[in-house]
Amino acid sequence: MGNSPLTRPGVVDFGGEGPPIVLLHGLMGRARTWWPVARWLTAYGHVVGLDARGHGHGPRGGPWTTEQFVEDTASLLRRFDEPAVLIGHSMGGLHAWAVAATHPGLVRAVVIEDMAPDQRGRTVETWRGYFESWPVPFQSLAHVKEFFGTTGDYFIECVAEREDGYHLLADLRDLYEIAAEWGRRDYWSLVDAVKCPLLVIEAEHTAMPAGQQAELAARVPDGRHVVVAGAGHVVHRDAPLEYRGAVEAFLSDVLGR
Repeated sequence: MGNSPLTRPGVVDFGGEGPPIVLLHGLMGRARTWWPVARWLTAYGHVVGLDARGHGHGPRGGPWTTEQFVEDTASLLRRFDEPAVLIGHSMGGLHAWAVAATHPGLVRAVVIEDMAPDQRGRTVETWRGYFESWPVPFQSLAHVKEFFGTTGDYFIECVAEREDGYHLLADLRDLYEIAAEWGRRDYWSLVDAVKCPLLVIEAEHTAMPAGQQAELAARVPDGRHVVVAGAGHVVHRDAPLEYRGAVEAFLSDVLGR
């Protein structure tokens, strides 16, 4: 498949053959959190995960703008011989549709998991109090799993061991800056520029503004929207079978497999 994307730090090649499928994680995550999904996605193509700037082994330092994340993603997509399917969770969903809008020749289809285009007015202050209440450093990976409960398996992928225990890989100050941008601007113009097939998977218990994810799908010519009952924000962890069913039906259609 042309030049190997593995020549770039922060890229995880999960394997598979066929059309490129690129996985974009959410805020404070990393590419390797996608492993349970990547296992079955390899039946549909060559699956690659990207660590976003400031996360995992991605580049350090800003600017912390959506445009910079879009360019980081596009630079990876240019390494493939054909357009990619982008699958993004939360922040990664925003970046996925933004890349599809601004680099249409690089994107074949998009899957967005629980992200809304307009969160203006929200601030990171509520998040700050929650993040700063964490018992960092965590004393073990079992401590991480216990603290985060149902999303514990996700968060053990997002920490690294130091001499005094386990710390989040991403810097909280960087995360605050990234999220602060979402409270200042909306992304409807980018939604309106998407022309490829798009699937929105919304959590029943989403924290996103009501109605926006359905509208997001409706404003794309080939947009589709599903709500997963009982799921929280990380749908692919909370309801893995329902998530898989929705994604596989979409890929079977757009890839003809």
